[in-house]
Amino acid sequence: MEAVCGPLNKAGTKGAPITIGSNHIPIRCNNEAVYQYHVTYTPNVESMAMRFGMMKDHRSTTGEVMAFDGSMLYLPVKLNDVVVLKSLRRTDNEEIQIKIQMTKILPPNSDLCIPFYNVVLRRVMKILGLKPVGRNHYDPESTVILGKHRLQVWPGYATCIKCTDGGLYLSVDVSHKVLRNDSVLDIMNMLYHQSTENFQDECTKELIGSIVITRYNNRTYRIDGIEWNKSPKDTFTLMDGTETTFVEYYSKNYGITIKELSQPLLMHRPKERSKPGGKQIITGEILIVPELSFMTGIPEKMRKDFRAMKDLTMHINVSGEQHSQSVMQLLKNIRASPESLKEISRWGLEVGKEVLVMQGRTLPLETICLQSSSFATGADLSWSREVVRDASISSIPLNIWAIFYPRRCAEQAEELISTFNKVAGPIGLRLGRPIHVELRDDRTETYVRSIHSELTSKPYMQLVVCIIVGNRDDLYGAIKKLCCVKSPIPSQVINVRTISQQQKLRSVAQKILLQMNSKLGGELWTVSVPLKHLMVVGVDVHHDASKRYQSVVGFVASVNSSLTRWYSRVTFQAPTEELINGFRVCLLAALQKYYEVNHNLPEKIVVFRDGVSDGQLKMVEQYEIPQLIKCFETFPKYEPKMVFIVVQKRISTALYSWAANSFGTPPPPGTVLDHTLTQKDWVDFYLMAHHIRQGCGLPTHYICLYNTTNLSPDHLQRLTFKMCHLYWNWPGTIRVPAPCKYAHKLAFLSGQYLHSEPAIQLSDKLFFL
Repeated sequence: MEAVCGPLNKAGTKGAPITIGSNHIPIRCNNEAVYQYHVTYTPNVESMAMRFGMMKDHRSTTGEVMAFDGSMLYLPVKLNDVVVLKSLRRTDNEEIQIKIQMTKILPPNSDLCIPFYNVVLRRVMKILGLKPVGRNHYDPESTVILGKHRLQVWPGYATCIKCTDGGLYLSVDVSHKVLRNDSVLDIMNMLYHQSTENFQDECTKELIGSIVITRYNNRTYRIDGIEWNKSPKDTFTLMDGTETTFVEYYSKNYGITIKELSQPLLMHRPKERSKPGGKQIITGEILIVPELSFMTGIPEKMRKDFRAMKDLTMHINVSGEQHSQSVMQLLKNIRASPESLKEISRWGLEVGKEVLVMQGRTLPLETICLQSSSFATGADLSWSREVVRDASISSIPLNIWAIFYPRRCAEQAEELISTFNKVAGPIGLRLGRPIHVELRDDRTETYVRSIHSELTSKPYMQLVVCIIVGNRDDLYGAIKKLCCVKSPIPSQVINVRTISQQQKLRSVAQKILLQMNSKLGGELWTVSVPLKHLMVVGVDVHHDASKRYQSVVGFVASVNSSLTRWYSRVTFQAPTEELINGFRVCLLAALQKYYEVNHNLPEKIVVFRDGVSDGQLKMVEQYEIPQLIKCFETFPKYEPKMVFIVVQKRISTALYSWAANSFGTPPPPGTVLDHTLTQKDWVDFYLMAHHIRQGCGLPTHYICLYNTTNLSPDHLQRLTFKMCHLYWNWPGTIRVPAPCKYAHKLAFLSGQYLHSEPAIQLSDKLFFL
């Protein structure tokens, strides 16, 4: 893969033009250049602090403004080619010669300058009174307190200066930090009252992997372990070698008195990082006092509480208008502070007054095809009515199936079956009478034993339906383990709450039937894709938060020309390794399956790879892609063309519609942007495929790392948009291509509940929906 010279061709032309704004502000560089120098000390000075100190002594030569990491010096001014300075080493009065030699003249928007522009930006945020937490800055003064949920929300910004195809921009994203009013100690006490005997296990389960914040310095830490045999009375060694207890340390340095002296300590293992300019690696564990640390993020229990989440999202999901107003407010604050302006101008930077406005395009609407009817999508890109009126492309007749339910749910089960029979006709589904299994209680082993005995006595069973009461992860996990691993059969678990509302039962039953049909291998709908002999692949990775389990890679590939049959595989890997090894096995199996179905191999393969950050792009390009290409050698004389596209959802780019009448609203679905904000080194584009009901327009970023096909940027954009229509769990477009979402669901199920690979017998069905 040789380097491409000149600007990359990434602009498409299809679709209607639309004016869109973004949360980026242009930055002008008034300086001619930035000068890079190499600094050598003779005799050598090991200590970083001394190197910095000596450099500071010569401000009269270098000027006040500099970025220095111990060996590389960047200045906005030009010195002579070689400058030799002298300093005295204070420890032994030896004279040290400092040689400063110019190595490069950089344009002011060079990638090497971006890091210290961002240092300046952090200083500006501090000047404005915002507190750094992690990488973002928050304003604890404007906290919103949600008393009844014991939470508080800090508003703030995630800002950075970046260089894109359009030049230098300040990207401003509105961010919120959710903190709990309870300290970790409060949570431990609560858990102790709930279950005294397995208290330590419960604590470990609840706390490990969570992020806590220590309010005295606003630092965040991930809890990696709990040290039960340590307490604040223990001692530790300070930098200068003196011993102190935790109690004394907090009292002396922060004026904080620790009340509970017998609490255990939390342990955080820092990631190993080498310091710039030196090779020091920070190791050793950090111990944190539970009483002084507070949980961040939304509690798990609250996530499942619809009303509580509604209260919270009101504050967190800002609309496009609020988003653009917050961005403008930050600009105003910077301009109103002379100190901030001075700080920015030190490197000759000047921040624009308005957000960036540019031309995007809205892609043409797609046509959805069912068995014998087709229709164009509406403006909100949703087709929930149409899919239940007409027959799906193909349906599997459901003759032998069973429904399991506890005695108290008997009435709801009867209701559900009779509603099924009413709505199955129009969808085109043939339903036989199910075997009813009424359970005497709802213990996990009762379900597992009954399902197992039914499957053993009726080997031709097609589907298992279970009705359960309440959110019970243990029971759900046990049913899925049995049905996906031990005795492979498609299974549908229904929470009784979903089917208890009479007025919604009909539409719920329709959705469940569609889902059951897809799990059995039926095909619901498709869009027309003119490419022949095409295979589309989706890949996603699920990482376990507590790091106890391995990471899981979900792999889903299409095996027929209408993209309605999917083949799926899972591979597990150690939490540290990237996805290198399992990829090949999955693709080989998918190609063999494709050959079984079509009696030929695909000529074009399009891979959508989710879960890769900017820092990993090079790694994926160098390791994963060659691995896939090597896989083709298994088949004689087989050289298909391949496209490899990375899908990024977690990005800070927001787009707003900028028409006179709809200022600040989210742009319509199908909006694509392929210039100005795109990256310099890759062919990439932003696409907003989904309809936004609340919040602001967050597009998905697609980066094409490899393309040997004759597909132009237009083709890739259209194909990606088409793929966002094919997720059968939702009659509308979604934020990522369907195969990525399928791969995500599969990886999540396997990593969260199964902890092993699903049975190979299920690999040609969407059993994980």
